[in-house]
Amino acid sequence: MAKLKPAGSARTAKPRPSRSAPLASTRDDVHVVAVIALHGVVSFDLSIACEAFARVRRNGRAPYRVHVCGEAPLVKAGYFDIRVPCDLRHVRHADTVIVPGIDNPSMPIDDAVLDAVRAAAARGARVASICSGAFVLAAAGLLDGKRATTHWLAARELAERYPAIEVDPNVLYVDSGKILTSAGAAAGLDLCLHMLRLDHGAAVAADAARRAVVPLERSGGQAQYIVHEAPASASSLAPLLQWMSAHLTADLKLDVLARRAAMSTRTFSRRFREQTGTTPVQWLSVQRVRRAQQLLESTRLSMEQIAAKVGFDSATRLRERFSRVVGTSPAGYRRAFGAHAPMT
Repeated sequence: MAKLKPAGSARTAKPRPSRSAPLASTRDDVHVVAVIALHGVVSFDLSIACEAFARVRRNGRAPYRVHVCGEAPLVKAGYFDIRVPCDLRHVRHADTVIVPGIDNPSMPIDDAVLDAVRAAAARGARVASICSGAFVLAAAGLLDGKRATTHWLAARELAERYPAIEVDPNVLYVDSGKILTSAGAAAGLDLCLHMLRLDHGAAVAADAARRAVVPLERSGGQAQYIVHEAPASASSLAPLLQWMSAHLTADLKLDVLARRAAMSTRTFSRRFREQTGTTPVQWLSVQRVRRAQQLLESTRLSMEQIAAKVGFDSATRLRERFSRVVGTSPAGYRRAFGAHAPMT
């Protein structure tokens, strides 16, 4: 396969950001995302980080500006090389810094990369990793004393090399505030959607998920798929899941769902966990919270009314589950993302 020519070897139709000068000042309402490309970067992870933010639209405009920042002008990425438009100095201007996975997490990380990541965290930028990118954050000392995750195949190595980190191999992503880590492959997209939801609410994140044709509802606490035995049919429960989402206020007991799926309760419970990574009760709880987020954003319904509309038996139950899933109270979420519509 032909390799891309190094930057500067040919003129391009569109101007590229300068690698030698820092970025110009950006508008206050534009959130700058810097994606760091190291030698050996996993191209899939890199693409996820770029596409998830670059394609977001809110009120007809792009709230994010994405820059790919390389440790060299030409970065080796497995089967091909990538000509990177920005250098590490561009990380200085980023509000969010994302480190995609690397093929070999044991390879030494350049000091310039570690300094850039540390400096970003020190000035309050949000720093996130996808898959084995967690090893870069760990080498920079950003994960010490924190809970973190990475691809389950690399979790033991991460824990052994960095014993100060509480490594959790069983989750899709971990949000520790300004420092976030995710598991491998598609879990990186789950993390990006989570950050979009934090920044702009569930509606914007849901639109991004639709553009990517992926589900929004996978929460960070969902188990990674580390069991190798595949379910009998990877999509056999899809119609039931859609029906459950449309009937959140129904009394969806396990035996009712099992009968609808034409399975015994034991088989249904096993198949459900295989295909969703969680239990029917937990899955329903998250769906109800996601629907509550939409209502908090778009209506002025009371907490009691929202609880009834999404299937919780009380506002107290709504507040309890909402706080566990979203990390804030329904009232706090409404203050941050709620519409200023009249009470309905």
